[in-house]
Formats: sequence, C-alpha cells, structure tokens
Amino acid sequence: MFESADSLAPRALQPLLHDVVMCVAAPAFAASARDGQLRGDRAEGFYDHDRRLLHTLCLFLDDREPEPIGVQPLGPHQVRFTAVHRYHRDRTDDPTLIIERVRTAGEGETLTLRNVGTVERTLRIELAAATDLAGIADVKRGQHRPPLACTGHPPEGEQALPAALTWTGPTGHARLTVTSGPVPEVSGGPEGGTLTWPHLVLPPHESWQVRLAVTGRAVPEPSGHPVAPHAPAPWSRPTVVSDDVRLRDLVRQGLWDLDALRLADPLGAAGDGAEDQFIAAGCPWYLTLFGRDSIWSARMLLPLGTDLARGTLWALARRQGRVSDVFREEAPGRILHELRPAAARHGHGLLLPSHYYGSVDATPLFVTLLVEAWHWGLPDTEVDALLPYAERAMAWVVETSSRDEDGLLRYYPRAGGLRHQAWKDSEDAVRDAEGRRVEPPLALCEVQGYAYEAACGLATLLAARDRADDAQKLRNWAEGLRKRFADLFWIPARTGPAPRYVAIAVGQGPTAVSGPTSNMGQLLSTGILDEAGCRDVAAWLASPGLASGWGLRSRSKDVPGFNPLSYHGGSVWTHDTAIAVRGLCATGHHHEALILAEGLLDAATRFGYRMPELYGGDARTPDSPAPLAYPAACRPQGWSAASGVAVLSALLDLRPDITRRSLVARPAAPLALRVEGLVLAGQRLSVAVTASGECTVPELPEGWRHERR
Repeated sequence: MFESADSLAPRALQPLLHDVVMCVAAPAFAASARDGQLRGDRAEGFYDHDRRLLHTLCLFLDDREPEPIGVQPLGPHQVRFTAVHRYHRDRTDDPTLIIERVRTAGEGETLTLRNVGTVERTLRIELAAATDLAGIADVKRGQHRPPLACTGHPPEGEQALPAALTWTGPTGHARLTVTSGPVPEVSGGPEGGTLTWPHLVLPPHESWQVRLAVTGRAVPEPSGHPVAPHAPAPWSRPTVVSDDVRLRDLVRQGLWDLDALRLADPLGAAGDGAEDQFIAAGCPWYLTLFGRDSIWSARMLLPLGTDLARGTLWALARRQGRVSDVFREEAPGRILHELRPAAARHGHGLLLPSHYYGSVDATPLFVTLLVEAWHWGLPDTEVDALLPYAERAMAWVVETSSRDEDGLLRYYPRAGGLRHQAWKDSEDAVRDAEGRRVEPPLALCEVQGYAYEAACGLATLLAARDRADDAQKLRNWAEGLRKRFADLFWIPARTGPAPRYVAIAVGQGPTAVSGPTSNMGQLLSTGILDEAGCRDVAAWLASPGLASGWGLRSRSKDVPGFNPLSYHGGSVWTHDTAIAVRGLCATGHHHEALILAEGLLDAATRFGYRMPELYGGDARTPDSPAPLAYPAACRPQGWSAASGVAVLSALLDLRPDITRRSLVARPAAPLALRVEGLVLAGQRLSVAVTASGECTVPELPEGWRHERR
C-alpha cells in the first residue's frame, strides 16, 4: 500500500547548496549566492558553532544592487566577490566603478570601491543587515523564522565603541561592527538595521574601503564544544610529483580544505601540550565532531602522520559512553556519533540530543583507527593510554553481537532517533532489489567487516602486549563472525559479472536484503572475505551497474529504486569510491581499482578538485556532461577531502606492519610518481615509482624494511 504524494502534509524543504559559495574556518563558515549578497534565503549567512549570526547583508549603491561579474576563492576560508556599478549616461561601455567584497569565515568582510574612470563619483552606500539567530538544524530543515529586532550603536565621541548593529535572542546574540574606515550612519529597527554612507565622494583613480566584523555566539555557550584550533595542522604536507596532475591537485586541494575543517577539543590536550585536533564532518550541516566521519578522515590521513589520529581518538575517548541512556542511545563503551551545542529537531521526526550515540559503526572503527595508528608509529605511551578505551569499545561490539540471535552486530534504533545507523543513514537508505524500503533492526554487511577487522587488529595489539589469552579470545570471536557472515550474506545472482554478491544487510529471520550496492566494496580491506569472495566483489564493483564512469554508485542502476540523485540510492560518494579503491588494491584487484580511480580523478577535474560529499550517478558516455553535485551536498566535506590521500596511498598500496617492522609498497599501476613528506614512525620518507613499475622507499626508519610482495 503506497501513500499518494498529494496526501502527504506539506513540509519545509532542505535548502539546496549546489550554487552556494562557501568559505569555512571551523567552527565558523559563511554561505552566499554567487553575487556575494546575503538576502536571508536558503542557508545564506555568517555562522559560528552551529548558530546563524547574520542571514542578511545586502549592499546597495544609489539604491541599486551592484552587477556581479565574478567570484574568486582565496583559500578555503576566504572568497572575493567582484561587481560593477554602471551609469546610464556614461559614454563608454566599460565599467568604471568596481566593487570588491572579500569575505573571511569567522571574521567578517572588507568592502572596497575603486573608481577606475576619469569622472568623480558621488554615491550613496547602504548595507542592510538582519538575522534570525537560527540554529543550523532549523536552517537545514528549511524553517523560516521572523527577523529579530536590531539595535543601532552609532559612535559617540572619540572614545566610544565603533559603529555597530546588535541582535539578541533567547538562543544567541550577534554583532556587526565597523572596525575601520569611514563612520556610517547607523539605524536599527524591528526587522533589521542599516549602515549608511549617504554622500561618498570618490575622485578618479581613488579607492574607498570599510572593514566589518561579524561576531556572536549561542546563549548559553555550549560547555566543552569543539573550538577553532590555535596550532598548525597536525599532518605533513606531502609533495606529489606525477605525470598525472589530477592526483597531485586532488591531494593538494583536499589538504587545503581539511585545514579549514579542523577543530580542537577544549577538554584536554596531549602531555606535551599539543592540541587534540580532529576533522569536522562537513560544511555546512555537520561542522562538528562526528564519530564515523572524523575517524575515517583520520584513517585516510595516517600516511601523513599519526597526530590527527591521536587527537581524534582522544576527543572520542573522552566522550565514550559510560551509562545506558535510551534517549542518547548511549551505552558503556559505545563511541559518540555526533556532538551538537544543544538538543535539536532535525526534520523527518528526528529529535537528537547534544551528545548522540546512535551509530553502530563508529565503535568498531574507533578500535581500528587505534590499531592502524599503532602500525603507522603512534608512540607506545599514547597507544597504551588509549588501549583501555579500545577494549571497552570492543566489549560493546562483542556484547551487542552476543545478544543478537544471529550473532551479528545489529542496530535497534529508538523512536525519534536515526532509523539507519551506519554511513548510509537516510530514511530510505536500505532497499531491496524490488526497490522496497527495508526497516531495522538490520545487520549491515560493512559493519560486520568493521567488527571483524577491529577484533583481529586488537588481537594483534594485545598479543604484542603479552596478552596472548585475550588476543586468542578475540580471534576466536572474529572467526565465528566470519563464518556467520559467509553463511548469511551471500546472494546468488541470476545475471551479472559474478555468480553471487554480498547483501547490503541481513534482517531478522535471518533474511538477506537483495540488490547490489556499494557497501560490499568496504569489505575488501577488512579481511572478512576469502579470496573467492574478494574476486566476486571486485567484479561487481567494476561492472557497469555500479561503476558509473565517474566513481562507484551507492546502488546499482540495474535494480528498481535506482535514482542517480538519491542520497544513498544511486549517487556516487567520494569517500565510498576511495575506500573501494583502497580495498581493491589491497586484495590485488588492480584493474578494477584503476577503473574506479580513473573515474574519481576525472570527476575531480569537473569539481575544481574540491570534491562534494556526493554527486550524481548518471552513466558516463563519450559526450556526457560533467557530473552534477548532489544539490544539498556538503562541500568541503571531511572524508571527501581526505579521499585524495586515500587514493594516493591505495595506488601505492602502502601498508605498514609494526610487529614485523615492514612497509608494503606495491604500486597498483606503472605510474611515474614520486611522493615526499610521508611519515612512518615519526620519520619523513619518500616513495618513488618509475614508469616501468619499480618502487623504491629509500628513507625508512631504522630497523624497518620495504616489502614489494
């Protein structure tokens, strides 16, 4: 029985972002249309700590809006908007008055007018400003609130505060301040305020400039919420020299964006005083600590050093579940899903607390991040200090699985919480081969892989700490899970590139959910599949149903319910493609890996190397246009920005083993490539690959060796 679309109650729609210009310096960002004007529409505004400080900042010259001619990013945190102001009686078609607005996330903007003509101009300049001080959750679900009353503060005397407009509401406060330049007339009112310069005389070849600061915060200020970092980025900045400029530019742009997405944990720091930094999930909707997303970003950047992993692990360890709480879905040992300044409604009936634990995958991923950081050289003191948290996390995984009748890691969401609790977490994330929604409780395939990988990795770490009995218990549990997985998750295929594929999930019964999806690509590097299983999965990932030509589709185009612009039902996710490439390379399926990697790198050129969270899954043809970003996708987004390093590492097949002091470096293709600035065990090293495929690693730490197998 299907419900008619006409019978559904109307609801506000999430703002689209496909043509929005973002600049970000976490936890702040600014968003606007391409002309730079803030008109209070959609997600436009200046934000800080999930609070919109200003949603309108509109410039008028002689009661007209300037005519936009260009927008130029000056870095992830800053953008310049250029416009012109023309006169009907001029004898030239050339613009003679140029307006530049340089906007900086977390600060404000600078407005410059340049008279490049030969005639003196007299102008009336006005900036109209307003805000609703809305929370990001309200903005995301399309809620419109009336503007708040504005108070004007004109300067009075030389010692007075600068001219300013202020807003105060029950949930926040904001201030727009003129910090330098000519003093304006100031006017506040019930719906906003204005800054006006009524008689600007601008001679030929002269400039006029004013600087504005946008400040404010939530009321009350959230305790322990992540803050802007003071220290530099905690990773090395590699130099990539390659015949393939796509790979070089994807890595470079990704690191710029990750720099802007950094946050620091105010609750603690390392013993040497270094900040515990991590990567926010994405701008604008998820500019905070997200367990799964932040962990994956740190995993992908491990070849550049372990400091980001350390900061991410500690930020999550301090917030690890301690008690059983139904509303927060907290449990002892469980790792946080997301951290917000306050509880909020997120649309679709979601009511989430500020500390929310509704994620089934963040907990095993936490364990694996510690294990992989150990292999990459995280100091023993840090490993040993974090080990108890990893053991509590693994205990949650084992205990949760033991309560399941099928012995699987399954999620049971509460009413009002996230319905699906892994990376595909939208309302309709899980559909069968007929396109029908499948409801939880569900055991997702990649989550079982994460649990298996975490158990095996932690067993190796415990064995290295002379805890052989505990290690063997984990290995036994992992082997049992591997057998249950083999029995329950494989589905015979009537047609396709291989005789079987892995189900996206197993319901209760147990019933496998049919229909090929990208989820099975994340299994390859976990070890839960045998050699034949890896071969079958590789064939599906490279087949036209899942490989779009621009990357890996989240759902095969050959089954009902496929939608190239569905959030999880056919779109291409940047990080998902990169993880699949990583797994294909690790299992020796280089041909299939290169099919997906080539598509992803070609897509990167179409997006200016700032990869969106996800983009359209339409098939690529010789004359097809560039792929379209999902219209509400975050950009920049953490694990998308980190995917360039992940692909680079995958193509080199970099895998360290600290127990054997060995580094595998086995290139997936004979690509002429040199990478300097990788970090292993605290030492910088380089990897060089010749056009014939010969690989050398000349600067390994003492006692380490390079393995080519």
